Order: sequence, then C-alpha cells, then structure tokens
Amino acid sequence: MRALAALLMLAAAGASFAETAPPAGLPDFTRITQQYGPAVVNISVSGTRQVSAGGDQGKAVPSSDEGDGDGADPMQLFLRRFQQQFGGSGASMQVPVRGLGSGFIVSEDGLILTNAHVVADAQEVIVKLTDRREFRARVLGSDAKTDIAVLKIAATQLPVVAIGSPAELKVGEWVLAIGSPFGFENSVSAGVVSAKGRALHDGGAVPFLQTDAAINPGNSGGPLFNARGQVVGINSMIYSRSGGYQGLSFAVPIDLALKVQGQIVASGHAAHGWLGVSVQEVDQTLADAFKLMRPMGALVSDVQAGSGGAAAGLRSGDVILQVDGATVNAASDLSLMVTLAAPGQRLALDVWREAQALKLTVWLDDANRPASKTAAERAAAQPAAGLLGLALRPMTAGERGASGTGAGLMVDAVSGASKLAGMLPGDVLLAVNGRPMASVEQARSALAGGQRSLALLVQRGSEKLFVALRSS
Repeated sequence: MRALAALLMLAAAGASFAETAPPAGLPDFTRITQQYGPAVVNISVSGTRQVSAGGDQGKAVPSSDEGDGDGADPMQLFLRRFQQQFGGSGASMQVPVRGLGSGFIVSEDGLILTNAHVVADAQEVIVKLTDRREFRARVLGSDAKTDIAVLKIAATQLPVVAIGSPAELKVGEWVLAIGSPFGFENSVSAGVVSAKGRALHDGGAVPFLQTDAAINPGNSGGPLFNARGQVVGINSMIYSRSGGYQGLSFAVPIDLALKVQGQIVASGHAAHGWLGVSVQEVDQTLADAFKLMRPMGALVSDVQAGSGGAAAGLRSGDVILQVDGATVNAASDLSLMVTLAAPGQRLALDVWREAQALKLTVWLDDANRPASKTAAERAAAQPAAGLLGLALRPMTAGERGASGTGAGLMVDAVSGASKLAGMLPGDVLLAVNGRPMASVEQARSALAGGQRSLALLVQRGSEKLFVALRSS
C-alpha cells in the first residue's frame, strides 16, 4: 500500500509539473527577468520647458510618463483656452517638467542607455536601481534624431545587460520588455516581433522594431529582450489614439543605439549623415511605371537645393537601389544607411533612372546642420580632383579624431603620378615640401606650383612617412 501511495504521489507531482511547465519552445521569461532585471533602472527627471498654445497633434506618442496620458499637455490646453478667450497669439510660458522613464545599465561603471525624450529639458536626473539605491545621473549627451541618450552614475560593479543582434530577429519571435509603466517599477510584459525596419509617418530615420509587447508611458528607455535574454532594442514609443497601449509598440534597434552611444561617450554628441532627399517606398505600380523588375529601392520624391544629394546629381524620380554595394530593399534601409554614416563621408549610389542603371557619388552633409553650409563651404568639402592625381578634401571631425591629428587633408582617390608614387586612398596629406596643408586651396597652390619634385608628408594609419612625387 505504501508503494502504491508513493506511486500515486509521484504521478500527482508529475501531473502538477506537466500543468505548470511551459510548453516546449517558449522562452524562459522568469530566467531572463531574474538575471537581467537588476540591470533595468527607473529614471525620474525634473526641470522646466517653454510651452506655447500650439501643439503637435496626431503623432506617435513617446512612452515616457508626461502630461495627462491622452497626448495633450494640460498647460498647452490652458494656454490655448486663454488665447481663445482673450485673443492674441503666441502665448507661451516656462512650466515645470517632471517625468518618469526607464533605462538599462550597459557597463559596470555606471553607463546607462535611455531615450532622449526621457531626459529632455531635465535639470536633475535621478536613477533608481532595483536594490533601492538612488544616484544623481549626469547626462553625457542625447541625440534627438535617434531618440537616444547616455547617462552616467557614480557607481561600480553594477549588473549589466547582454547585447543581441536585431538583424537576427525574425518576425513572430518572442520578445520581453522591462520598464516602469506609469511609475510601476520593473514591470515585465511580453509579446512578439510584429515587423522590422518600420518607418513611422513623422519622417524619422530610425528603422523601428515593431512589437505587440505592452508598452505604456514610463516604459520609454527600457530594454527589449529577445528569447535568449539579449537586448535587441530600446522601447521608445507607442502608436495610440488614447495615449495608452493599443498593440503597436516601437523600439530603437540596439545596434543603432550603441553607435550613437559610442559617439556621445567620445565627443558628447552624435553626428549623422544627411543626404538632403525625401524618399518613399516603391510599390508594384511604381515598379511597373519605372520599369523595375520588382518593387524595391528608395524612390526619390524631392531633392533639397544645395544638399549633398543635389550636388551628386540626384533627381526626383530616381530610385536608389544600392549604397556602397549594400542593397536598398525599402526606403527605411536608405534612411538607416545614411543615419549611420558620418558627415563628409562619401557614398557610392547605384541608381535607376529612366529604365537605366547609373552610378553616382555623394558626400553627406551633417544632419544636425544641413542647411548651414554656404556654397563655398560645400565646394570646399568636395574632393578636389586633378591635383597630380590626388582627390583631396577636408577631414571630418571623426576622421581627425581617428587619425590623432588636428590638420591635414583626406586623400579620397589616387591616380596617375600620385598612384605611381605610392599614395593610397585614406592617406592624410599633412604637408607639401614642409608646408602644412590646412585647406584644399593651399594644396592646389602647392601641387600646381611648377616644382618638378615634391615631398609629401603623409600619415598612413599611425605612421608618418614622406612620399616623393615627380610632377612630370
């Protein structure tokens, strides 16, 4: 009888286990939460901002806990009613800002990633850990274009997240979000990847990961994990008519966020390339109209005068099919490629125009100040060809930092006498016959000065060397 009772107990235990064990193939959300939940932080901010009677309507809603939850700022409503009652225009005032968001620790010494809109207008940022410790955070920098901000707290030996690859995500794959919706710290929600490379209607350049994980105000800046417990995105916003979750959540891919993080840590800000064109998707009808084999690429609908795209010869109606050999399947692909590129970087474009393929070369502007360059500055930024086979241009800030030199000209291409002498693309021309080269105009004068023999001081990688060049 005892043996029978024992068998019955084991059978009952087995039945209980079978009822509670997750079905095969489901990720272990409890393990992910226990292992990486301590690396997720709660962020509270305070400050002031200028509020006017006007306001943006009908846009995607950032999932930080601001306002009254329905997308309308109470102070904007007050100012609008005041203006309607007493007349006048342009009513505005400074109002206090208090908000909540989320973030996650990416280095043991206190580096934290969150959304830029979480810390916008913040004068004080407080980070709270799961062990209830609180730290005043320093904002190292933020980038509104990608909605990424980097914080630093004075702490060591902190728990950190593991980083995954958004490129390996598949639509339909499980994902897990951890954050502080409406201030409820370290709340967990799960869902699946609904789409990848999703471009929103605000014209932004971020190829969002779309999920149906429940995201609400306060989740902004929190991590999105894959089924293996790796962060693949930063929960940024929801698309909602009510201000709350309605099944459409969007996250910034982590690879884009890490690139921005690296730039902010190095220089305090992020720099992005800017092509100066408006693009749209190519559907089947447009593909047929432009005689494309299938719907693909980014269709150029407008080219801004004076932009790098205009200087390269792009036209409305062009379809950009490749960038530096990488296929552009959708308009969002082009946006990502340009956003990840540096100002001043040269890109080779494969373009479809009037049922024919052609190649164009473009030098990108700075997305942070695309319209600030004068025509003279733009001309100076273009490589100057014909200087004894050297194509030269001023270096970008990033290139100056990488080379460790504050002066010199970047060699973009070589041919003729310069190629025979051993010059290489990527060399930095520092001086000609002992004369430092600070501008393309100086190089033009020095190289075209009539001297038969020239000594070019060049930096190649970390080394400096002279290249002997005979002009004829």
